Amino acid sequence: MSQPITQPALQLDRRADFPILAQPIRGQRLVYLDNGATTQKPAAVIQAEKDFYEKHNANIHRGVHWLSQYATDEYDEARVVTQQFLNAARVEEIVFTSGTTDSINLVAYAWGLDHLHAGDEILLTGLEHHSNIVPWQLIAKKTGAVIKVVPVLDNGELDLEAYQRLLSAKTKLVGIVHVSNALGTVNPVAEMIQQAHQVGAKVLIDGAQAVAHQKVDVQALDCDFYVFSGHKIYGPTGTGVLYAKYDILDAMSPWRGGGDMIHTVSFEESTFAPVPQRFEAGTPNIAGVIVLAAALRYVESIGLEQIAQHEEALLQYATAQLSAIKGIQLVGTAAHKAGVLSFLVEDIHPHDLGTILDMDGVAIRAGHHCAMPLMTRFGIPGTARASFALYNTFEDVDALVASLKKAQKLFGVSDE
Repeated sequence: MSQPITQPALQLDRRADFPILAQPIRGQRLVYLDNGATTQKPAAVIQAEKDFYEKHNANIHRGVHWLSQYATDEYDEARVVTQQFLNAARVEEIVFTSGTTDSINLVAYAWGLDHLHAGDEILLTGLEHHSNIVPWQLIAKKTGAVIKVVPVLDNGELDLEAYQRLLSAKTKLVGIVHVSNALGTVNPVAEMIQQAHQVGAKVLIDGAQAVAHQKVDVQALDCDFYVFSGHKIYGPTGTGVLYAKYDILDAMSPWRGGGDMIHTVSFEESTFAPVPQRFEAGTPNIAGVIVLAAALRYVESIGLEQIAQHEEALLQYATAQLSAIKGIQLVGTAAHKAGVLSFLVEDIHPHDLGTILDMDGVAIRAGHHCAMPLMTRFGIPGTARASFALYNTFEDVDALVASLKKAQKLFGVSDE
């Protein structure tokens, strides 16, 4: 008889910080395990947005009245907070965008169109989100560049030997997801960046699934570009960050025109603002950026080391629990993973499974997770995915397990 799986000591107890988690779903305690899609927001972040619109709302820059000056100071301070969060060398290296997708497109068009030519190679990995594939396909069609792909091993890790073979003098841009949103694989990005630089390539890291779960130091990584979204780190939707090394960013052409990205305008010619304003055309998401800074402060008040330890304990406990259930197959068993469990339940489609779990108040994601090439590599249409955040608990894992067993019984595929 197998021994019961014991819970490790609880690292964090922050569920009460998140008002939405007190809300019952279908009469059940809400078990929110869809953090890879978006995170819930703590009361401090919600209050920051309320405070802005109630007390400080104004357009930024050029306004001489108090509200405009206050909003400008808060917006500019958010850039400093973000710089420090990533340990960027200069505050000018931080560009605010609408999200990871927007940040990648900015690099693809503002850098890629000027630096990629026919026969050049863009090296991506088989773990990429569509947002780090499609923009490069569009740019490749415009420039004649060629996309190469690093294959994925059966355990969900990258084939690093193949990566080294694919790197060459033709490689101009390497795009790597820091943490796979679909499998949770944590890629050895520092090593991969160093190898790419040896052939003269620039490297973009998609950090959407990393920044909320581990400390990111862009100077230590030595990446050329790093991107992430606010809503994946307890901040608002519609906000994102592009970090780029100053010399690279300063040499890039504007992508969009209008608003604060100009210096002078005439019908004969326009001149452009210095970075980062050059890449923030139009009225920015002022409230969103200020609230994003509140989210970063919240995360740092807890500590990313503590968050990582907590989520690692949850991942180990959940992995052991699901592995012990007959008929469940884990997809992606890399040695180094973040808090993501992707799995299949025998004879139950992931969408049906997600619907059944929802009846018990358990929210997971079902589908291809915007990683269709990765699903194709594994020969499956999609998976069920449970993804953890700092507010999740072992009770949440137990609720997931109980609901999975209930679904198996409902479909007649349980031995119990």
